[in-house]
Amino acid sequence: MSEQVVVVLGASSGIGRATALALAREGASVVCASRGAEALGTLVREVEEAGGTAVAVPTDITNPYALEALVQAAEGRYGRVDTWVNVAGVSVYGSVRDVPLEDFRRVLEVNLLGHVAATKAALPALERAGGGVVIGIASAEGARAVPLHAPYTASKFALRAFYDALRVELAQEGSPVRVTTLLPAGISTPFWERSRNLTGGHLTKPPPPVYAPELVAAAVVRAATHPRREVPVGGAAYGFILGQRISPALTDALMSLVMRRAQTSDRPDTGTDVLDRPAPGPGQVRGDHPGHVARHSPATALAARLPRPGELLTAARARLAR
Repeated sequence: MSEQVVVVLGASSGIGRATALALAREGASVVCASRGAEALGTLVREVEEAGGTAVAVPTDITNPYALEALVQAAEGRYGRVDTWVNVAGVSVYGSVRDVPLEDFRRVLEVNLLGHVAATKAALPALERAGGGVVIGIASAEGARAVPLHAPYTASKFALRAFYDALRVELAQEGSPVRVTTLLPAGISTPFWERSRNLTGGHLTKPPPPVYAPELVAAAVVRAATHPRREVPVGGAAYGFILGQRISPALTDALMSLVMRRAQTSDRPDTGTDVLDRPAPGPGQVRGDHPGHVARHSPATALAARLPRPGELLTAARARLAR
């Protein structure tokens, strides 16, 4: 990691901020990008105070010109890009009946098309550097749909498919760029307080068990040097995947019974969100989740370290094409 230049898009808070800090602690030079200029400034200061190296580049992931400028800034400052991490995402909670069509469009614009545009900007830079890794933060909801979260779930299903298609195309071309998709379960970040909430008067919350954002950051750091095809983060993510594979109809029934309560807190909603504009303030890694937060996941540690036979074959196909 001490030899890498890493771009983190969505670095101002939550998983992105934890990732930037973890990468800097490992010695990487980090290019921190998001819409929130103030939060990026505090992040860079935090990195530098800890002895790391970072630069802030305010960037809107939905603006292709801003993404090209981000690439130019990274290469102009450090000479290359070795790893590119797409974290940026927004959310709307509410029933399909209640969520306006424009909110659906906005979630897809950021969570799907933003990642597509960012990846298209990143690929030439990674190939100019001789190879690297695109790391996309999807979600366990990209494997199993969740009620009251249709815009986000739909975007993550599509995002997971996008990274799958890209991975195969790069192998066919013999590109030296690898693609890793992370599928986090419920993570204790400000995401829940900053989602647009159309469900009523109470804040949404991650369904238990809830995991620390540093767990996702550690998976990103590992993937930057040892890329894997896909890494679920948190044991609950495996529960989502297995439920969908073994009995999706039974999982439908269980979710219809428990998920509304599991996603609703006892705290009043603040009426604020980051769907259309960044959150003000200095930024933070953790959210206000009051319950237990797990800091370790043996299943995730194993998935991040053990390549599957199919991954080895895909890598061999890429080498053969080169």
